[in-house]
Amino acid sequence: MNLTGDIIEESLKDKSVVKEVKVISTRVEQVTEDHKTPWLKQWTLHTIEVEPDEASALAERLCHALEPNYWYIDYKNDDLHYIIFPVKVFRVNRKNPDEYKPVVTYGLSLNIPRYQLDFSPEIKYWERSDA
Repeated sequence: MNLTGDIIEESLKDKSVVKEVKVISTRVEQVTEDHKTPWLKQWTLHTIEVEPDEASALAERLCHALEPNYWYIDYKNDDLHYIIFPVKVFRVNRKNPDEYKPVVTYGLSLNIPRYQLDFSPEIKYWERSDA
């Protein structure tokens, strides 16, 4: 089963990577205070579809295309979830929600707001004091 997710174009230092993926749709959101990116006026979100056999290689490519800090890209299917930060890629088995804890911890270390790290509906790390 293919994986789907969003790429925020403004998060990329190398925007040419968007041409390397299958874009299903594109939408533009006006930036609000909740986005925590006051230096931007809008986010351009590209919904992408990724073949399972291409997911790992694409994750590595996207990892190097992201602006440093504050950003991540993720895509998932029913079984796997790739969460891609600058310099680090996580591959999570969605059947094991505990695998999200190091992802959330790493995202927080980059000053990404807790609510944007809402990956697992089973375990709400942003509500726990030990996250």
